[in-house]
Amino acid sequence: MVKIRTISRRVAVASTLATAFWGPVAWAQSGSTGFPDKPVKIVVPFAPGAGTDAMGRLMAQKLGEVMGGSFVVENRTGASGAIGTQYVAQQPADGYTLLLVASPFTTVAASLPTAGYDPLKSFSPVGMIASGPLVWATTPQTGIQSMQDLVVKARSQPGALNYGSAGAGGVNHLVLELLKARTGTFITHIPYRGVAPATMDMVSGQVQLVTGTIPALLPLIKDGRVKPLAVTSAKRSSAMPDVPSMAEAGFKGFDVQNFFALAAPAGTPAAVIDKLNAALNKVVALPEVQARFKVDAVDAMPGTPAGQTRFIEADYQAWRDVVRSQNLKIE
Repeated sequence: MVKIRTISRRVAVASTLATAFWGPVAWAQSGSTGFPDKPVKIVVPFAPGAGTDAMGRLMAQKLGEVMGGSFVVENRTGASGAIGTQYVAQQPADGYTLLLVASPFTTVAASLPTAGYDPLKSFSPVGMIASGPLVWATTPQTGIQSMQDLVVKARSQPGALNYGSAGAGGVNHLVLELLKARTGTFITHIPYRGVAPATMDMVSGQVQLVTGTIPALLPLIKDGRVKPLAVTSAKRSSAMPDVPSMAEAGFKGFDVQNFFALAAPAGTPAAVIDKLNAALNKVVALPEVQARFKVDAVDAMPGTPAGQTRFIEADYQAWRDVVRSQNLKIE
């Protein structure tokens, strides 16, 4: 809890005059050494309990410890993450409202005309956190043993296979469109409100395919109800060493990563961004955070704001190409 003291009118007037004459100097000092001097809000644009929410809370806790301030998570859900993302883009560019960026940050902007933000212009990048692949999954009842089996079946029975995603325009949707574009197949897309209900419907036979994070699907894989076909990355995941990569499955150049990063509203002062970036890099290097990443089947991605910009630019452009090639119309 933050305690707020009342101050006299005389002190308030003096403070106002000081701000008028010395505001830029005071801001420069605060931006370089005093930040943060009040709670920093990390907006997670997805519901509590989701993997993105867990990552946001981990970052809030550890950034608070490293920077000696208070970092709190606020969930603002809706429109596959667009609502919370729009909100952060409209906040003051002072570093006190940040966005927990995840893969829908680029996929939704690439596929949804009404996303309401530009991933390249609406934000100042703070830094990458981590990334990891999704996993293609089916059930033993389908008889599909590999990605090549999947493609053969999709070609011989166009539209017969149903694929459940976490929602239209999300990474789980566009990874399917990328596969369809690469193979010239037609697989029916069925959007859900999250991967969990799509997965449950796959287990019950309502749909035949999903992609999900490794931690979400691993319990079902271990008990035999779900069969993994491949991870969506170019290399195998250490969390599932027996599951082939897309390159090994016959799809060279196919590399889709579920990623996490931090961003601030566009125009946030460089001194604040640099301080946040340095703290973020310290956080992702902490042994306990590295251990948590291993459980979550992601790899740390420390780096610079410029590195995040390059990553976002490439990811956004790649998904725009998929949307155009598939002539997707998402409202």
